[in-house]
Amino acid sequence: MSIVANVVVAIVAALHVYFLVLEMFLWDKPVGLKAFGQSLEKARESKVLAANQGLYNGFLAAGLVWGLFLGAEGTGIKVFFLSCVLIAGLYGAATASRKILFVQAIPAAIGLALVLLT
Repeated sequence: MSIVANVVVAIVAALHVYFLVLEMFLWDKPVGLKAFGQSLEKARESKVLAANQGLYNGFLAAGLVWGLFLGAEGTGIKVFFLSCVLIAGLYGAATASRKILFVQAIPAAIGLALVLLT
């Protein structure tokens, strides 16, 4: 079960690296505009804020990778960072887009449950 839990944690980390790239580097590019359903004008106006948000997603990914790297001793770190991702995903789903529930909160919840069960 711990292998499955770690695979899910790694997937959540990879998703957050992807979010970092989208928000920091592709925000006002065609792929970023499509992903977030924005106009180029709106994206240009919010580019600095998106880059900041992307950086935070990178920190979440780094924390999850740190927990994975520590193995069994990293359980508490994985629980902390998965909880942060879950809370951020629930908040984002409630305030920004329901899609966030499916791409961020649910994977984090699954990962958290699996980590706690191992």
